[in-house]
Amino acid sequence: MTFEQQWIEYDYNPFVLFSSSGKILSLNSEAQFLLGSITTEELFSLATTYASISFGFRTTFLELDFGRYKFFAITVGYENDEAIGIKLYQSPSFKLNKPKPIGDATNIYALVDLCILTYSINSKIVFEKDFDPTIPEIIIDSNNFIKILNKVYSCYEKNEKILTKIFYRVGEHIKFEDKKYSIFSVEVNAQNIDEERVNELKVLAANANFYIDIKKKITINIPMIIA
Repeated sequence: MTFEQQWIEYDYNPFVLFSSSGKILSLNSEAQFLLGSITTEELFSLATTYASISFGFRTTFLELDFGRYKFFAITVGYENDEAIGIKLYQSPSFKLNKPKPIGDATNIYALVDLCILTYSINSKIVFEKDFDPTIPEIIIDSNNFIKILNKVYSCYEKNEKILTKIFYRVGEHIKFEDKKYSIFSVEVNAQNIDEERVNELKVLAANANFYIDIKKKITINIPMIIA
């Protein structure tokens, strides 16, 4: 592999080269992860839609969401009718100016179960769980995490059912003090959300230095700092 090819391979941004028929000719490692959230056909269609009319390269700024991936621009290029390439530029997932989390080594499943138990006592809500069992004990501020997760559940208290997922974010990491840490997420989702309490959650999360992604789902993103 040449030096230039290594740059493409280890680029944070996905790159895929297609044949004229939509077959993948090559792709970098980040694109392999992306294809877990979008089909080859959808990605090829995106490339052909935003390609320049004549041979050459064209960059388009647009917002794209594919699962956990968010992009703010794409570049599409082709020099002949045989192949076409697309590169997608990832939006930063997390602000890197926050301090490294501090706390004690804690079982995240125990914390989540505690919050669910607390809410279940005087509620008719059905709490469903989908947990990846491979998350180890991690360093976390347990008190602030419990406050935030309880506030998350309060945003969904007008629902009959709430789903909580814990999962490892493949290929994503955050850096503290020049050291990379993998990321996992606690994601809560239900049909209806209380927007007023969402605003309260944003303030609470910002003050506690937790990384929150809020859409229809509310996701707490946590660095996997192991004792």
